[in-house]
Amino acid sequence: MLLLCMGKLCMAQNHQTDSLTIPSDTTVEELDEVIISTTRSSRTIQNIPTRVEFIGGEELEEKGNMKPGDIRMMLNESTGIQTQQVSATSANSSIRIQGLDGRYTQMLTDGFPLYGGFAGGLGLLQTAPLNLKQVEVIKGASSTLYGGGAIAGLVNLISKVPTEERELRFLINGTSAGGLDLSGFYGQKFKKAGVTLFASRNSSKPYDPSSTGFTAIPKTMRYVFNPRLFLYFSSRTKMNLGVNTTFEDRTGGDIQYIKGRGDSTHRYFEKNKSSRFSTQFLLEHQLSEKSSLAVKNSISHFNRTITIPDYTFDGKQWSTYSEITFNNNRERSDWVGGINLYTDHFKELSKDSFPKRNYDQQTIGGFVQNTFSAAEWLQMETGLRCDYVTDYGFVWLPRISALFKISPRLSSRLGGGLGYKTPSIFTEETERIQFRSVLPVNPDMNKLERSYGANFDINYRTSLFNKLSISINQLFFYTRINNPLILENAAGGLQQLKNAAGYVDTKGWETNLKAGYGNFKLFIGYTFTDARLVEGGTKKENPLTARHRLNNVLMYEIEDSWKIGLEAYYYSKQTLNDGATGKAYWTCGFMAEKLWERFSLFVNCENFTDTRQTRFDSIYTGTRTHPVFRDIYAPLDGFVVNGGLKLKL
Repeated sequence: MLLLCMGKLCMAQNHQTDSLTIPSDTTVEELDEVIISTTRSSRTIQNIPTRVEFIGGEELEEKGNMKPGDIRMMLNESTGIQTQQVSATSANSSIRIQGLDGRYTQMLTDGFPLYGGFAGGLGLLQTAPLNLKQVEVIKGASSTLYGGGAIAGLVNLISKVPTEERELRFLINGTSAGGLDLSGFYGQKFKKAGVTLFASRNSSKPYDPSSTGFTAIPKTMRYVFNPRLFLYFSSRTKMNLGVNTTFEDRTGGDIQYIKGRGDSTHRYFEKNKSSRFSTQFLLEHQLSEKSSLAVKNSISHFNRTITIPDYTFDGKQWSTYSEITFNNNRERSDWVGGINLYTDHFKELSKDSFPKRNYDQQTIGGFVQNTFSAAEWLQMETGLRCDYVTDYGFVWLPRISALFKISPRLSSRLGGGLGYKTPSIFTEETERIQFRSVLPVNPDMNKLERSYGANFDINYRTSLFNKLSISINQLFFYTRINNPLILENAAGGLQQLKNAAGYVDTKGWETNLKAGYGNFKLFIGYTFTDARLVEGGTKKENPLTARHRLNNVLMYEIEDSWKIGLEAYYYSKQTLNDGATGKAYWTCGFMAEKLWERFSLFVNCENFTDTRQTRFDSIYTGTRTHPVFRDIYAPLDGFVVNGGLKLKL
């Protein structure tokens, strides 16, 4: 199954029928030319056995209307995906797929793993939609494709590339909460070269719509600058070089302190100062009509200082990724194989006497994958990876996927594989306490988290009376992680990450229904998730996982003129880490955009029901001076209006 998100609608489609109604009158033939690069296969999308969810340019533009500064909303509004806020005051968030913690999802940029370990912190908050061409999501075990970490799945953020026609875009956005977003993108391809350039400035004032006195939106200033150069040496050889940079200051906490009116009572704060720098290199050479060779490399540096009263966590991370791959594409069978090397060096810079959490990790791996057309009704994809992880040994990761084309209107996919995660102190649990008093991970005491998982889906599409189109997709999923890493109390008031003598498993289903009639589109998505930790014969629910979630979106669109959308999202009760249960809640939003040839005006009323955790539950215990923050399971910022201008020159 391939989910195509058009407008604000994620649409299940099997690409085997030739009658399809979507906004912008895109044809099936045009859709068939969309390349899904995450699977490492060059086949057209209707023949990819792996289940991929695809978010294209139009959807990205509309999500940019709602939150131009980052991609949290774009991912959170997808079925089966939840962005979990892990800091009440700094708004730092992680991505959860099918109920599993954020560390089990691998985030890529153009196939490069730039958000691993310490660098995963603030990653969702520092990625803007305007620079993206498309986003591809694979749910379930995907470690065979890109190495360890993709247990819950992976998200590949694919940047725009230069085209023959110049692309020059600007976006200006302001919010009722004091936010301002300014961003621009330029791209153009010439005879032997091409360039793209993305730059943005994002800021927000400290904002607190509640009576708690703590920021729901932190004071933030961020600058992003991403240039890329593309060289086309010949019809067979091309290369691109890129640099990604981000500089950010983010301060949350007691709003009186942040506004300069702090005293002995109003003195709590959380400051995050970070810088991100990474290079990207890719060289591709066509050896023959059917085979090619690619070499890629990235070098990443991430520095972050977290400061709260009486404590500072300061560290820097250097990581590298190098890969050589060979592709051979034939009429019925495609092969891809390669080797890669990933290095991760973290050094803590704090000056206290607490044991440093420094580490060096190196992983070298080799992989091979085959995509085979067994019959007109059956496509198969099999793969095998072998990684050698320093201090932890060899890991074997097989995977298999199959596409069944039962009829022009009915198709199904079945897939599964193994995964693993290397132990690290950077988890959601440790992020919540700014890594304070957390002992180092020790290879003599800790071991790899290992997993296996599978998913199965059925997709059906039809039309009635030549006016009403209906698409239904039903997905079932299961993932089990053995010896999961959990945070436990240690002697002396310290805390330590240990492998539980048990397992975490998550199972459930996703139901997606889309209906279209004229200019109206309706999308309904339901997710059931049962995620549990089983240890010592006892079972307990995985915290911060809504068992029931409902997505409802109604869209009205007149091509090149108007877009109007209404949405409602439901989250059921969630178990919290302190043993309490969070309340169920709804959020609702409204979006409108008026389009002209060269520019458009948009307005977005996010959460106009003003649903806030601070309205029906507490967010901290203790005192204003020494707060102990509880889990954040519902919005804190409440009803926020934003609007702005988009230019296409």
